[in-house]
Amino acid sequence: MSDHRGTHNDLHSEQGALPGEHPGRAKNPVIKVRDIAWLEFEKPDLDKAETFARAFGFSTVSRTPDALQLRGSLAGPPCVIIRRAPRSRFVAAAFHAADSGDLLRLAEVHDAEVKKLPDSIGGLVVDLTEPSGGGVRVVADVNVLPEMDSQDAHIFNFGGDVSRVNATQRPPREPARVERLGHVVLQTTKYRESLDWYLDNLGLIVSDFKFLKGQRHLGSTMSFIRCDRGSQAADHHTLAMTLGPTNRYVHSAYQVSDIDALAAGGQYLLDRGYYRSWGIGRHIEGSQIFDYWRDPDGFLVEHFTDGDMFDCTLEPGWSVMTASGLAQWGPPASADFIGANPRRPETFRELRGFFTALRGDNEFDLTRLIGHLKVARS
Repeated sequence: MSDHRGTHNDLHSEQGALPGEHPGRAKNPVIKVRDIAWLEFEKPDLDKAETFARAFGFSTVSRTPDALQLRGSLAGPPCVIIRRAPRSRFVAAAFHAADSGDLLRLAEVHDAEVKKLPDSIGGLVVDLTEPSGGGVRVVADVNVLPEMDSQDAHIFNFGGDVSRVNATQRPPREPARVERLGHVVLQTTKYRESLDWYLDNLGLIVSDFKFLKGQRHLGSTMSFIRCDRGSQAADHHTLAMTLGPTNRYVHSAYQVSDIDALAAGGQYLLDRGYYRSWGIGRHIEGSQIFDYWRDPDGFLVEHFTDGDMFDCTLEPGWSVMTASGLAQWGPPASADFIGANPRRPETFRELRGFFTALRGDNEFDLTRLIGHLKVARS
């Protein structure tokens, strides 16, 4: 590891790894994925899902009675695929392999099959299952939708640096146009096992580890994980994983052009009665300006802009997990965001999961439970 620059101390983390701690990357991964491709959901009401999606800033690629494909404005495949089903659930995340040869390597290692995707998407896929039971799709050679018009970033006057003269700023109150899918956050009862699976098989690398107060000796319980593109910078995290009492989707994040698009788009959503979960603020890990919303099915989705980009040389940072440490500025993390909103059915599922997890074969024990309960009050 001597060829790397070292930890990103002084950026936002308390320090780097101590001797013997997780290195944050695999020595010889099977492949190295290039990016996240899309997320797949099931929902009972596609009309309601599409209405929210348009207000949130997606464009519709295709719509049938049984499926909905949504996209951002940048070139690429659909970034969200929703299929009609009796109940709402998150199905899988798909990741871009560099080429079809990587799919063959994955298929051989996992005794899996390389399959063709539907013509509407094109390309090939290998379907895998990570240790906590979540679906993972790795794709190659998919159809690329052409770039669409995006919202232009605004020109700002900062102090004495005047770039805008004889012109006003009047951002319209309209949907913040989604540019692309940025990341997904997942909770797992088998955090360390699942983390190693992603690093070993997909070549992802850790940007930041989080540990529970007083429990660093037990290892991390959350990690922000990016793609390894060598010298080409990648999002601070494409996947984030956290230990918890249930295996579930936490949220997904979608890039918009700038803070005005994010804020005006948020006002557009509020005007139409949608629920803001938390925001607006700026995160610490990743630095994104954020705004979180609940869709009609209760899924948490994020607008973000101005996120960190890291190349492969940066080692993981380590810091303690606290509720107040989720943002550099902005309102305190809401009860809804941290999963403690009594009006949400998922809150009760999570509470039941505490008791189930303590009796199950997983990494969520009584010590971890006590540490998690302290986070919400920290």
